[in-house]
Amino acid sequence: MARYHGPKARINRRLATLIYETAGATRALERRENPPGMHPRGRKMSNWGLASAEKQKIKHYYGLGEKQLRRYYHMVVAKKGNTGDQMLSMCERRLDNVIRRSGLTKTRPQARQGIVHGHFYVNGIKVTSPSYQLRPGDVVTIRPKEKIYNYYKGVVGDGSSQQTPDWITLDTESLRLTMVGLPGEGDFSLPVNVNIVVEFLAR
Repeated sequence: MARYHGPKARINRRLATLIYETAGATRALERRENPPGMHPRGRKMSNWGLASAEKQKIKHYYGLGEKQLRRYYHMVVAKKGNTGDQMLSMCERRLDNVIRRSGLTKTRPQARQGIVHGHFYVNGIKVTSPSYQLRPGDVVTIRPKEKIYNYYKGVVGDGSSQQTPDWITLDTESLRLTMVGLPGEGDFSLPVNVNIVVEFLAR
């Protein structure tokens, strides 16, 4: 799941959500919102099916495997507050997601690829793990190489990226990204019923 290589448009249609942001997958969802198949709305989905679908949204959207999602759940289940919100907060604070939401890349897979190739530094140290958890005050910079800088500068400059959330700041000249706060309930970019996912994982 962390490296899904199948038809992305099919996932968008099956989950009725913009999960994958490639041009083709986006157009497919806009053109046909119904899930693929002969009779996509023929049966009412069970509670188990609904929870499974919501879980799939999280896994595909953030690029998580089953073990990784359950690890996030177990890390927050004993903490005070809403377990689902805390689990999504961990997903949002992943380095690949923060880079995507800052507008430095157009998709999360692009962000993951750049991280693995050593394009990004956190507090001056190269990080090659897309799942790295950022904290308030952390600063992400681009590897000091002209070709890499020009690539990400072009992405930022084309104006097609989504708006940067309040808990992230981006200097569009130096491409210096700073995490200035924690994502709250209204900051999650994925529309998902996380509470039924928590119930599903608690079984």
